[in-house]
Amino acid sequence: MVNPKYAFFEGKIVPIENAKIDIRTNSLQYGTGIFEGIRSYWNEKTETSYIFRMEDHYRRIKLNSIIMMIEIKYSIEELCKITIELLKKEMYSEDCYIRPFAYNSGLKIGPKLIGNKQDLFIYSIPLGEYLNTSKAISVCISSWERISDNAIPPRSKISGSYVNAAFQKTEALLNGYDEALVLTSDSKHVSEGSAMNVFMVKNGVLITPSITDDILEGITRDTVIELAREHENIEVIERSIDRTELYTADELFFCGTGAQISPIGFVDKRAIGNGKMGPVTKKLQELYFKVVKNEISKYSGWCRKV
Repeated sequence: MVNPKYAFFEGKIVPIENAKIDIRTNSLQYGTGIFEGIRSYWNEKTETSYIFRMEDHYRRIKLNSIIMMIEIKYSIEELCKITIELLKKEMYSEDCYIRPFAYNSGLKIGPKLIGNKQDLFIYSIPLGEYLNTSKAISVCISSWERISDNAIPPRSKISGSYVNAAFQKTEALLNGYDEALVLTSDSKHVSEGSAMNVFMVKNGVLITPSITDDILEGITRDTVIELAREHENIEVIERSIDRTELYTADELFFCGTGAQISPIGFVDKRAIGNGKMGPVTKKLQELYFKVVKNEISKYSGWCRKV
């Protein structure tokens, strides 16, 4: 049988084919759900799966559920235990992606956040590379702006908000690019990719947009900042970035649970550096892939064994 075989649904682990929602479900109709993306990495040397920063992901969804007025009845540790149990049943011997989803599960009509039943499901899928991390990709500045915190807060991973990302990604693909870079809602500064954070290397300094520039407060972003500062002694600055700063950057890369660390070689047909993966990106990428597979003991606290 092809994975996934199971899902945590309505309070228990069930065969994936039994995890179905009603077509009238409020979250399906209005996008009133909130989710996380978590990766589990298969270490071939130890033949062990490690879930990367699982507690931090569940801490984030619990915090952001306040914005959506969704009550998640499970504690962070309960969510972790459920996830590990689910993955043990799947018996993956490859990398996988875990999707927890808290949502308005009631059947009432109307776009509101109150007066509806609520629930949470979790499932997983085998997942290799979301973007090709071995070579520098080509991106464009999207004509679609990032939604603002005062419209649909990007920090919350709200299901309905990903229509914004879908417009950006689709436009990029239709125009022959691999991905999109997105400007803030006032079009003044760089925000992030369609569904990942961005870093710029300039004069040996790592620069990334501030959390007030309509970005997701990424777990991978936080990981890169800590690894750069603490392990590689690279200065990291969080500040607004102008569009044309990207064109003159020494290096650019995306990061995220899905994207991992993905080098950017071209922006709007302009080569970044020599158009290939830069040395800082390569160093951080190699370090990241060791960390997520629990190959560096200093960061073992980030890896939860399955």
